[in-house]
Amino acid sequence: MPLPPFDYWTHRKACRQKQDERAGRIANLPKPYLYPLSPAEKEILDKPIGELVQNVQNSGAQSAVDVLRVYGKVAMKAQEKTNCVTEVMIKDAEGWIERGSINLKGPLAGIPVSLKDSIHVGGFDTSVGYSCNTGKPQPIDGALVRMLKDAGAVPFVKTALPITLLSFESANDVWGRCKNPHNTDYSPGGSTGGEGALLAFGGSRIGIGSDVAGSVRAPAHYSGCYSLRCSTGRWPKSGVNTSMPGQEGIPSVFSPMARTLMDLAYFTRSFIQMRPWKYDQSVHPIPWRDNVESEFKSKKPLKIGIMRTDNVVDPAPACVRALDMAASAFKSQGHEVFNVSPPDPYEALVIASNLLNADGTRMFRSFFRTGESDDPGAKQFGRYMRLPRFVKWFYWAYVKYIKRDEKWAGLLEHWHEKSAFENWQWVYKREAYKVRWHDWWNSFGDKGDGMDIMLTPPNATPAVPHNGMADAAASCGYTFLFNLLDYTCGILPVTHVDPNLDMLSPSVKVNEMNGVARGAYKHYDAIRMAGLPVAVQIVGRRLEEEKVLGCMEQLKAALEAKGEKYELLEVPDA
Repeated sequence: MPLPPFDYWTHRKACRQKQDERAGRIANLPKPYLYPLSPAEKEILDKPIGELVQNVQNSGAQSAVDVLRVYGKVAMKAQEKTNCVTEVMIKDAEGWIERGSINLKGPLAGIPVSLKDSIHVGGFDTSVGYSCNTGKPQPIDGALVRMLKDAGAVPFVKTALPITLLSFESANDVWGRCKNPHNTDYSPGGSTGGEGALLAFGGSRIGIGSDVAGSVRAPAHYSGCYSLRCSTGRWPKSGVNTSMPGQEGIPSVFSPMARTLMDLAYFTRSFIQMRPWKYDQSVHPIPWRDNVESEFKSKKPLKIGIMRTDNVVDPAPACVRALDMAASAFKSQGHEVFNVSPPDPYEALVIASNLLNADGTRMFRSFFRTGESDDPGAKQFGRYMRLPRFVKWFYWAYVKYIKRDEKWAGLLEHWHEKSAFENWQWVYKREAYKVRWHDWWNSFGDKGDGMDIMLTPPNATPAVPHNGMADAAASCGYTFLFNLLDYTCGILPVTHVDPNLDMLSPSVKVNEMNGVARGAYKHYDAIRMAGLPVAVQIVGRRLEEEKVLGCMEQLKAALEAKGEKYELLEVPDA
């Protein structure tokens, strides 16, 4: 294996080989994938997931192949437009169906499922966007994929992510840049950005991603689909690759994404009914609680707290409007809606960012080869992390005392590699912060049972343009907060950016904002962003997946009752 700097040529060769391999797999798909969608195939795209499952269970392998071919066709169209697909497993998936490797009597019989590139599938690389991981196909399926196949699901493509996995963009040298299907000048989100693009385009019904700071939520918000950030211990996490193995300060969780809310609920329910703790020792043996989901689909009135700002970056007009639409819809159905000011979210951002990068960014940097492109955001904070401590001290003092930017200075103050002793201190801060939130949440209501849910923006702005994370990397507080707390969160798209309604007021002075907010607002332009999706985030407490899904159902119905149904992208005919 060549050593730096001679591994540059190895890197370039590996990237060409992977892209050529993907092109070859697409070119060699069976002939049916080359034909336009037939009327019968278009009907499959519109069928409820439960009906598709029933058809496969009754008809067997041929019906499953029919469903796969429909979504395979649309996935390849999505790939042409957005570059959202990494490993193409479609031909292999037909073989799995025909050989009986997939249980076509399971609760997900015949449903194509797309997977974030970091998930192990036997016979395929798990590159995570690093060229050093290419040419090393996994010998067997990981636990998550074994479970999917036992449930009857058909893994058929893997999808794009950013190198480092620490970005709301999705680009790397191995696979290239993934684009937003609504506007290809913008990011589809990250780190599960390929899933967001593919689902929004209509090339998949169900996807699985991971989330350590918002990585299944930002793509749902940016691209216009649905996601559920599960609490740790509810979903399997073995049989995957990552950029930060061993990182436990802010645990990454694997979680579902879907094109529709109905699909998200059906899939999550079916998946947990498969008893994932039988496949992965880290999963809590908590069966799906149908009674809780049913209760919160209809419970009235819900007690709903609205967090309107994270005290770091106030949401932009489009995100404020989406939040107001959701609050108004809930109120119209008789729910109790009120503003809340939780324990300082900025403190959580400081704690979480220091825990996530306690290694000084050494781990994710260790996989780079010479000349390998870094993520724009990760590059910025990694470079600062590696500066000599005395240089960083002078810069921190300049930001704090000369520029008087308390927020930015607070994030910079402890930005260095931690000793074990220091890391333990930050873990203690995390746990103390969780206690404060628990007590605060319980303070609402006469019985001490707290709020039912919270409603927040998923991000301060809609999607960023490509390379925008170089400026906006630190503005992830609306999602990162709930990773630290390990709360369950759902993302529900509400509207699209409207230049007539969402322009930034002339009174807003971006140059006078703190450094985090300034980076986020640098790219807010309602005219250029016109048509991009805007979502809201519904937050429950830890291990409340059933409750959050039930409340998402209520919000969706309330919006539609007001004539504010979210319009998905139409699947192209050809």
